[in-house]
Amino acid sequence: MTETTAPQSPQDRGPDRPLPSPPIARALLAGNRRAAGRVISLIEDQDPSVESLLRSIYPHTGDAYVVGLTGPPGGGKSTLVDELTRVIRDAGARVGIVAVDPNSPFSGGAILGDRVRMMRHAVDPGVFIRSMGARGHLGGLALATANTIRVLDAMGMDVVLVETVGVGQSELEVADTADSTAVIIPPGLGDGVQAIKAGIMEIADIFVVNKADHPQADKVVSDLRDLLRMNPGGQEWTPPIVKTIATQNVGLEDLWMRIQQHSHFLARSGELEHRRRLRLEREIVEIAERRLREQVLTPRTETKEFREMLALAAARLMDPYEVAEMILPAGASARR
Repeated sequence: MTETTAPQSPQDRGPDRPLPSPPIARALLAGNRRAAGRVISLIEDQDPSVESLLRSIYPHTGDAYVVGLTGPPGGGKSTLVDELTRVIRDAGARVGIVAVDPNSPFSGGAILGDRVRMMRHAVDPGVFIRSMGARGHLGGLALATANTIRVLDAMGMDVVLVETVGVGQSELEVADTADSTAVIIPPGLGDGVQAIKAGIMEIADIFVVNKADHPQADKVVSDLRDLLRMNPGGQEWTPPIVKTIATQNVGLEDLWMRIQQHSHFLARSGELEHRRRLRLEREIVEIAERRLREQVLTPRTETKEFREMLALAAARLMDPYEVAEMILPAGASARR
């Protein structure tokens, strides 16, 4: 990813990639927004038909650069993503945005505030915005997000921004789908930097102190520098600290420059390929585990024999490990 690289058309990205046969997949590769929206809806609904579509577009993916943006609530992430999108578009790249939203306690759907705030980009054909909720995914949100990123990649987005709602476990998992991760920390959290450092230090490639006009902004920068100094040495990349005021369009060009610097570092060092291979490995294992649960384990927990063993375990006449071994496929216990 460089400033001087002109965006490619979806059909030109990568040599010898045959077009898939499903019409919706061909429309997606041609950049059709309705087709992209339809495929993402199938992903969110966990529709069985989506697997064949994802298989058909997979050879046409791998070109988009994925940037995760996370941090505690109140950090101004949505405004920052909005302004960062403007900067990236000014540089000539197409941008996909995945806003991983909290669920509405009433409807169970994703809150659409992010798309409302980003309405100025809605008419830009070089920007595609999608909000996703965790409803029904039960820990599979990271896989759903990865598949959505793949759709945006296939339709020709050069950069995909993934905005998450906080720094809980699910957000850390979603951030793990990114090539570069920017952690947004607003001033005024009190001891917030100390409270979240355990999860943040492992995932942050770039720190962003947004709302940098706040009186406590310099203290947050100082705290972050102290944490970085305490971090064990030997790392080739030290996360930079970028100060921004998203509401005033301040610091966004610097943030985009830092993202590109990190992209170049990852490419030069081989770390980008390493990270992507690890992500692919985790995704394959997650798919296999899901298949195993759906095709083998779940049916075995719905039998009369399992209910009887469950009753014995509740009576302390069997232990959970013994029951688990009994429902494993034949020979699985011996291979432990």
